[in-house]
Amino acid sequence: MHLSDRFLELAQQQLEFLAADADLARLALYVTERDQQETPTLTLVAQWPHNKTLPPAISDDPSLRSAAPERRWYPLRHDQNLLGVLRAEQHPSPNPQSHEAPRLQACADTLACILGLELERRRLHDQLDQQRNQLNLVVHQLRNPLTALRTYAQLLLRRLGPDDQHRSLVESLMQEQAQLNLYLQSLDRIGQADPRLGADNATPLLLPPVPADAPDLTVSDLLSPLIQRASATATLQSRPWHGPSQWPDWTQAPRAAADAVVAEIVANLLENAFRYSPAGCALGLTLLDHGICIWDAGPAIPDEERERIFAQGERGSSSTDRPGSGLGLALARQLAENLGGSLTLQTTPKTLDPTLPAMGNAFVLRLPRSSKATTPP
Repeated sequence: MHLSDRFLELAQQQLEFLAADADLARLALYVTERDQQETPTLTLVAQWPHNKTLPPAISDDPSLRSAAPERRWYPLRHDQNLLGVLRAEQHPSPNPQSHEAPRLQACADTLACILGLELERRRLHDQLDQQRNQLNLVVHQLRNPLTALRTYAQLLLRRLGPDDQHRSLVESLMQEQAQLNLYLQSLDRIGQADPRLGADNATPLLLPPVPADAPDLTVSDLLSPLIQRASATATLQSRPWHGPSQWPDWTQAPRAAADAVVAEIVANLLENAFRYSPAGCALGLTLLDHGICIWDAGPAIPDEERERIFAQGERGSSSTDRPGSGLGLALARQLAENLGGSLTLQTTPKTLDPTLPAMGNAFVLRLPRSSKATTPP
């Protein structure tokens, strides 16, 4: 069994601390293991007096298997499991002292708790390693079919003329493939956070990285492919789709590369609208004054749920029978607030724009003004 140096050092300190105020000849800490035949054994991991030379194993020392008045064994139990034992020996005496028993038992209980935490740490560490290896394997295996999809799309694009009505569909397919590649790059970054205590271990968002030298984009650039995707999805689902009828000036202003996450927010909101609104229900995307509204004409989300659905892992009562993780809205709001904006829900879309339904669900993303927008002299 591999125990951490931190645990072994702490266990040794516990034995030395106990021996300092007790009339003891020897202390030994054993942990439970299984040998190659899966037979339970006890392995020595710490002793006092500290000696680099390990004594014989319990199974090889007949004297330890016979009763002795100066020797006591204290089991280390944690959650009904026997994790090990503490062996305490006093100096030979006609009348062995028993007043040390409470302190020895307290020490055994402390060591059992520490050992339980150490074994749980090791289990979680092994599980994390296994999951990381599986994730790396999945990422590796995904790259080949994604590359093949792009190759086939490029070959298909060559066969289509510049004015072919299907050309935009193939180009959209290539854009989606490129986006998936960016997500794979993000998956590669998992596990690279600094594990040290005191390090800044804020949970990173699993989003495609934005290069520092990426060209400036406009909101129009970010939304156009999403609107095309939504229109295609609505066609497949035979439901009405209403895209923006006009593009306000603010959607054409250049924005910082970091604002590319606007596309992530809107993509999550559109996915929710298609997934949770009733079949055949109209939905759309409307541009407001420095805001984006994703709406549907379905039943309004109940008042008591309108804020709760933005919590991670929470879902509305009408969506419990449908697949989903309850992460989309939480992620969207977090991203919006990181940008200095906001994400709210209104159930009277018409109050936002007279062309929208009187009742339904309207998720409104408010964005800060672009820091790169130029003001005319």
